[in-house]
Amino acid sequence: MSEKIEKVVTFQASKSSGNVSGILLRPAEARWLLVLGHGAGAGMRHAFMENLAQQLANNGIATLRYNFPYIEQGKKAPDPAPILMAAVRSASAKAAEIAEGLPLLAGGKSMGGRMTSNAQAKEPIPHIKGIVFFGFPLHAPGRPSSERSAHLLDIHLPMLFLQGTRDKLADLSLLRPVCEKLRLSTLHVIDGADHSFHVLKSAGRTDEDVLAELGRTVATWADTAMGS
Repeated sequence: MSEKIEKVVTFQASKSSGNVSGILLRPAEARWLLVLGHGAGAGMRHAFMENLAQQLANNGIATLRYNFPYIEQGKKAPDPAPILMAAVRSASAKAAEIAEGLPLLAGGKSMGGRMTSNAQAKEPIPHIKGIVFFGFPLHAPGRPSSERSAHLLDIHLPMLFLQGTRDKLADLSLLRPVCEKLRLSTLHVIDGADHSFHVLKSAGRTDEDVLAELGRTVATWADTAMGS
């Protein structure tokens, strides 16, 4: 396993919300850098985010995971969408500053991915070559709808959707046709995984196996969809 460099960085999320923290994890043989936003309920130091970053690094993907302002400030309720999208842009700018020549991807877990795509749909984020969704939150639990996907049609970058078959925030019967409409999209389904990519013991595999699959899939997609 290659050596990894981990570094804490700080940057301004927006003028109104102030500074936030980020963690750069870069393997020695990195080919890409992924700007990685967290989900609504936990920040960049959550075990899932940490373990995901490690698995991505094992596959040559450096990450800059970062906090949204409300997490940095110790609050529970997410910031308004404009602030979240501003943070995505600022994190991407910081990644470009420290990338040292690595091509950039952006995305995140659930809300982090959706805010990335919303920001990209409103105005292209400089330097970003593709978007990765770790559990795209297509709708609220128990309320199947595809309305949250409308903005994706305004994105002209390759997109990778990593979704579990037990994800209650993304009915696959609705997500599949959405992805089919998006010319540059790829849908990778994780059998038995829920929205947190947790699998039951009866699945015959572990959460660690799933994380390893996520890391491999992102690396393969990045290298084949866009070239390294």
